[in-house]
Amino acid sequence: MKKREHFVIILILGALSTISPFSIDMYLPGFPAMAKDLGVSISKIQLSLTSYLVGIAIGQLFYGPLLDKYGRKKPLVVGMLIYIIASILCAYAASVENLIILRFLQAIGGCVGMVAAQALVRDIFPINKTAQVLALLTLVIAVSPMIAPTVGGYMTAHFHWHAVFLVLAAITAVILLAAVFYLPEGAAPERNLSLNPAKVLVNYKSVLNQRQFLTYMLAGGIAGAAPFAYIAGSANVFMNIYHVTEQEYGLIFGFLAFAMIGSTQLNHYLLKKFSSRDIIQFSLAYQTITGLFLVLGLWLNIFNVQGLVAVMFVFLTAHGLNQPNAAALSLAPFAKSAGSASALLGSMRMAMGGLVSASVSFIHNGTAMPMVIMMALCALGGLITVLLDRKIPHKKQSEPSLNKEVALTT
Repeated sequence: MKKREHFVIILILGALSTISPFSIDMYLPGFPAMAKDLGVSISKIQLSLTSYLVGIAIGQLFYGPLLDKYGRKKPLVVGMLIYIIASILCAYAASVENLIILRFLQAIGGCVGMVAAQALVRDIFPINKTAQVLALLTLVIAVSPMIAPTVGGYMTAHFHWHAVFLVLAAITAVILLAAVFYLPEGAAPERNLSLNPAKVLVNYKSVLNQRQFLTYMLAGGIAGAAPFAYIAGSANVFMNIYHVTEQEYGLIFGFLAFAMIGSTQLNHYLLKKFSSRDIIQFSLAYQTITGLFLVLGLWLNIFNVQGLVAVMFVFLTAHGLNQPNAAALSLAPFAKSAGSASALLGSMRMAMGGLVSASVSFIHNGTAMPMVIMMALCALGGLITVLLDRKIPHKKQSEPSLNKEVALTT
């Protein structure tokens, strides 16, 4: 593969992966304005974020088998068209209830980009390169929070929050055209794969029977939900408690996203000396310690806004280390069924993200404590999952009956 072609493919795959981060991050600065316009509290508006995460979790489970049976591009086109239409309707939502439903539909369409991108990485690149490529995708994804809230804050201040959803629709239309014309087809469609619900469940069960997949899906999903606690609570924490402006909030959000960018690049070099398993365990350990320090610092009331941002920066650096390695180890045993495995992987992450973001909303008490407690618990849960797996003796496993390839580990 030529270097230029390699770059274009990764760029488009990264863009597909950013559809949901942009959809999550870009409208956050508009929460106060949306709450005022729709006559509800910010905690009610936060439920539109939860509905989006639930939609992603559910939608990915449907796209996995579809991507395996019909190839990568056809489901991709259909899903992104659904997203574009739902985004336009979100711009004209007349009530918070309508917004919550439309955000769910928006997620159902847009989540195909995440599943297809991960499956195409497994299709196109050799197994020993997937962690590096996924790290590059994480880098592209990490850039989006630097851009999205800043743009969203500017648009909310100057054009109102409705414009955010219209811009999301336009951006996605451009990404769709690029994917159709420049992405390879990926793995050949599995025409014999049944979409009968019972057989689809058997397919998913066989994927879950792979211990390596299950371990790192759980570890990555639990730990990966920590940023969603931050996303769900940050608008209220920084804008209502620390009284920063919409534009300042966007800058803080972007600065914290930079934590993931630096660690993602570091991951590229660490993989030359350490295994993905070792990197995950180390990053989860220091993320847990940092999370507990966040909770203790808030309890002792020692953080001003700068101090809170600084410690959260350290916490989020671990995300750029553990997530690409967890994804690579999860997908390693699969080739033909990478679509289904990728769907389960993404669904777990978003289900945990939805649960955590909803928890932050429900235990909202006017302080930053709900946000940081959930962040710390996510890191701790991911660490415990990895440590337990290492303590339990491994038994030799056969590959799922749905495909014949030999299980691979990195």
